[in-house]
Amino acid sequence: MTRRPTFLGAAAGLLALGLGLATAMPAQAQTTAKATFAGGCFWCVEADFDKVPGVVSTTSGYIGGTVANPTYEQVSAKTTGHTEAVEIVFDPAKVSYAKLVEHFWRTIDPTTKDRQFCDAGFPYRTAIFTHDAQQAAAVKQSLEALEKTKPFKEPIVTVVLPATTFYQAEAYHQDYYKKNPVRYSYYRSSCGRDARLKQLWGTP
Repeated sequence: MTRRPTFLGAAAGLLALGLGLATAMPAQAQTTAKATFAGGCFWCVEADFDKVPGVVSTTSGYIGGTVANPTYEQVSAKTTGHTEAVEIVFDPAKVSYAKLVEHFWRTIDPTTKDRQFCDAGFPYRTAIFTHDAQQAAAVKQSLEALEKTKPFKEPIVTVVLPATTFYQAEAYHQDYYKKNPVRYSYYRSSCGRDARLKQLWGTP
């Protein structure tokens, strides 16, 4: 009976020490962040960003509309107000948001409204959906610099908007370029995406 209080006292002391250390330790820094870009066909946007070092994942989906949980058919019918987009999870320690924005510009045609290459209509507009004030400021700075240095005459019509609810697209759209490489390659080539990008931006 004399040893039990000693054991409980030691356990309580260890618990208190643990709580004290937990309180003293700073909160873990954020390890990932999100970026959301609309650049026409989300298959292509996924493929273009998966190759960027520091990008953790890419998810195709729909954003900016008025209908909850829209389907691809609904969005394609141009009645919901949604835009095809890709939500990107990235590691800020490996790639900055500003670098992602810079990469985005060179993977789209920012001179055409409500269209990208062979895909026409509101769902295929180009847009940057910002998640906080810091992202909005980074996009503004990038856009101002691009207006001064762009290698083409046409004005930039890509819109910048606060991010709203992002709805993940159907499973068959995710990683389409990996699951269907032949079909994807044919689509991208026949749509003239890379040819137009080279015309706009020159050889990468």
